[in-house]
Amino acid sequence: MTDFSSTGDQQTHSGFIAIIGKPNVGKSTLLNSFLGTKVAPTSPRPQTTRRGVRGIHTNGDRQIVFVDTPGLHKAKDALGKYMNHEVHSALADVDAVVWVVDLRHPPTDEDQLVARQIRELPKPLFMVGNKTDAAKYPDEAMKLYRALLEGREHDTSETMLSAQNNPAAVATLREQLLEVLPENPFFFPQGAASDQTREQWAAEIIREEAMKKLRDELPYAVATRVNSWTERQDGLQRIEGEIVVEKNAHKGMVIGAGGKQLREIGQAARKQLEVFLSRKVYLGLEVIVINNWREDEEALRELGYE
Repeated sequence: MTDFSSTGDQQTHSGFIAIIGKPNVGKSTLLNSFLGTKVAPTSPRPQTTRRGVRGIHTNGDRQIVFVDTPGLHKAKDALGKYMNHEVHSALADVDAVVWVVDLRHPPTDEDQLVARQIRELPKPLFMVGNKTDAAKYPDEAMKLYRALLEGREHDTSETMLSAQNNPAAVATLREQLLEVLPENPFFFPQGAASDQTREQWAAEIIREEAMKKLRDELPYAVATRVNSWTERQDGLQRIEGEIVVEKNAHKGMVIGAGGKQLREIGQAARKQLEVFLSRKVYLGLEVIVINNWREDEEALRELGYE
């Protein structure tokens, strides 16, 4: 194991903490709020997160490696099975778990599915009631979610907040998580924010904007990847990427009349990239077809889902 600690003789604490929950409860928003920067894509659509993104927070002699997981759900295709496997893998290898629930609604079958995964887990559990700012009866909803853990004997704590609009509560929760870390050397260099490559991060930004703008089921049939990234002498970042769809009919829908839809996706993604990179960006996008890629395990591996 590489030792990234640089605190002299002082003992360091570090560990992995999974952020789990059903789709669209705000897991990625909470991760980004924990870090104070954007490492995970967010959108109003469920199942935006497809792989376990790691975000890193280092404070003095303590380092949390957050694992943002896809929403646990009843899988309908090979991609869905991969996403659920990411959740199960994360739970097997972490030191604590943050379970995010949506206080705007009572528990669903998918919430019960999550609860069954963590009820007997012998690790500290932090239940986070999210979206309090939009919930009519947050206390009543929290009570219903708490009941799903009935019989749990291991350490459990609760908090209610808005991951998007309650930075003080998020910071307090982060401090509580720092306290449960075991003694370990740091797993990542101080200052690192994520384990993603810049290409993976940019591809997720592109996919986020595509999911926001595309309608019906089409967003779930879209994948993205960045094939090249070069920097000119004047600082311009030149990024070439692909939007992958499952059918020829989808290609025209993503491009839109006269290329309008694709331009809008590209413009929105470019603006995000420029904000976070603090550089001018040229973003070139091409739409390609990989037939039924969500059901093709080889295609899934090529697109980074492995």
